[in-house]
Amino acid sequence: MAFIDTSSNNSSSSFTKGNSRYIVLLTLVATLGGLLFGYDTAVVNGAEKSLVEFYIAKITNPANFDYAVKIISQYRLMMTLVLFLVFAIISGQFIKLLGKKRGFVATGIILGLLAIWITSFLSKSIPTDPEALKGSVDTIKGFVIASALIGCVIGGSIAGFVSRALGRKNGLFIAAVAFFISAIGAWRPELFNVFGTLDVYSFVVYRIIGGIGVGLASMISPMYIAEIAPANIRGKLVSFNQFAIIFGMLVIYFVNYFIAKQGDEQWLITDGWRLMFLSGAIPAGLFVGLLFFVPETPRFLVLNGQEDKALKVLQKIAGDDQAAVILEEIKGSIHEANAPWLSYGFMVIFVGIMLSVFQQFVGINVVLYYAGNIFRNMGASTDSSLLQTIIVGLVNLAFTVVAILTVDKFGRKPLMIIGSLGMGISMLALGFTFFFGQTGGNLSPLQGYSALAFMLIYTAGFAMSWGPVCWVLLAEIFPNSIRAAMSIAVAAQWIANWVVSLTFPMMNDNIWLTSQFNHGFSYWIYGVMGLLSALFVWKMVPETKGKSLESMEDLWLKKQ
Repeated sequence: MAFIDTSSNNSSSSFTKGNSRYIVLLTLVATLGGLLFGYDTAVVNGAEKSLVEFYIAKITNPANFDYAVKIISQYRLMMTLVLFLVFAIISGQFIKLLGKKRGFVATGIILGLLAIWITSFLSKSIPTDPEALKGSVDTIKGFVIASALIGCVIGGSIAGFVSRALGRKNGLFIAAVAFFISAIGAWRPELFNVFGTLDVYSFVVYRIIGGIGVGLASMISPMYIAEIAPANIRGKLVSFNQFAIIFGMLVIYFVNYFIAKQGDEQWLITDGWRLMFLSGAIPAGLFVGLLFFVPETPRFLVLNGQEDKALKVLQKIAGDDQAAVILEEIKGSIHEANAPWLSYGFMVIFVGIMLSVFQQFVGINVVLYYAGNIFRNMGASTDSSLLQTIIVGLVNLAFTVVAILTVDKFGRKPLMIIGSLGMGISMLALGFTFFFGQTGGNLSPLQGYSALAFMLIYTAGFAMSWGPVCWVLLAEIFPNSIRAAMSIAVAAQWIANWVVSLTFPMMNDNIWLTSQFNHGFSYWIYGVMGLLSALFVWKMVPETKGKSLESMEDLWLKKQ
C-alpha cells in the first residue's frame, strides 16, 4: 500500500527538467520509507511460529496457570485500550464527515455499544481447562502478530497533521526513528520493558511503535517524492514507492530464510526470531542517517513562508533558469481546499471506504503475515515454508510491475475485476484443497503443489490489481476540494487490515472449525470476498482512465 497525495501535482507544471541525478537520489532516500513499510509489516511472517511457542503456547500447561491468568488479563486490558484508540480515530472521521452535531450523535451510539461489549469482555472468567485455553492462544496470537497494525492506524491517521505541522522531511525522520526503536525493542522486549507489562506485551508496544512508522511512511514517502519530482516523470517516481514496499517484503523473506538456516527449531524459538526483528535496525538506521542530507520540499517551505529556502531547493532540483518560475507557480497554488466531505454526496465516500475494505477483506495480509503458517499447514518444514514464502514474494514483485506497466493502457476496472476473479477462484480452490486433505490439514504432495499454485495465482491476482490499482483509484475518485476525505478511506483500510489479521488465527486454528473444514473455512471467506469485490467494482466503481478530475466531479454530482 502507498498513499499518493495528488493534490501536489497541481503545482510546477513547467517543472519538466532538472537535475535528474539529484532527483533520483532524493527519490531513493524517500523510498526507503516504503521499503521499511514492507520490511516491517512482513518480518512477522518468519517469526510468527516462534513467537507463539516462546510467549503464548505455554499457557495451556496447567503448571503455568498463573502465567495464563496474567497474559489473558493483560490482553483484555490492552485490547480495551486499543479499541478506545480506534474509536477515537473513527470518532474524528465521523465528526468531520457528518458535522459536529450528527457526528457526536453517531460517536455516542458507537461508544455505548463499545462500552457494553467491553463490560462483557472484561467480566468473562478465565478458563482453567487446558483445552479451553487453546482458544485463548489463538486469540492472543492474532493480537500479538497483528499488533503493528494498531500503530499503522494511529500513524496513518496523524500523517496528514504531521506532514503539515512538522514537514515532509521531519515526518519521514519520525517514521525512521520509530522503525529503529521498534527493531531494537522487539529484539529484546524483556530488556527494554519499561511498561510494567509481561514481556510479550512489551513486544507488542514496540511493534505498535513500528506500526506508527509504517502509517506515517505510507502517506509521507510518496508525498515527498511527488513534491520534488518533475511533472513529466512524477508518476514513475511515485510508483517506485509501491515497488519499494513489495521489494522490502521480498528482502525480509530472504533475511528470515537465511536466519532460520543458522540453527535448529529450538534455536529459532529462543533466539532466531529476535534476529529477524533486529535486522530491521540496519535499513532503519541507514534511513535516519540519509535523511540528514535531504532537503525539505519546496511546497512545504512556501506554505510556511520560507521562500528563500524553497528557492535554494528548487535551484538544486530544477536549475537556476526554472527555479524562480516554479516558485511563483507554487505560491499561486498553495491554497488549501476544505469543502465539506459530503459536497459530492455520500457515494464517493462509500466507494472509497469499500475499495479500502475490500482490498483487505480479500485476505492479502493473511498471505503476507501468515504465509509460513499456511505452508506449514500444507506439511512443509519451517525452512521449506520460508523458501516457499520467498517464491510468493517474487511473484508479488513481478506482477506489481505488470500493474505499473498496464494500468494506463488497459484501465483501472478491467485490471481490478480480473484480479478479483483470480483471487476469488484461487482462494476457494485453496480452501477445497485443505478441506479434502488429510486430517489436521497435511496435504499429499500433489495437493501441496496444487495449494502452492493457488497461492501464487492469488498473489499474482492481487499484485496486478488491488495492490497498486486500488490506490490509483482512491487518488483519482476524490475531487480536490474534498481531497482530505481520502483519510477516512485510509483509516478504514488499516482498520480492516487489523481485523483480518486478528481474526485469521481464530478461524484457521479453531478446534471446531478445523475438525469440520480442515483449515479450509477461512480461505472460503476470502474467496467469497474476492468474488464480491469483482461485483462491487463492476457495478459501483467508475472507470477513471483518461478522465479529467473535473469530469469526475460532474459524475459524483449527477449521482447525488
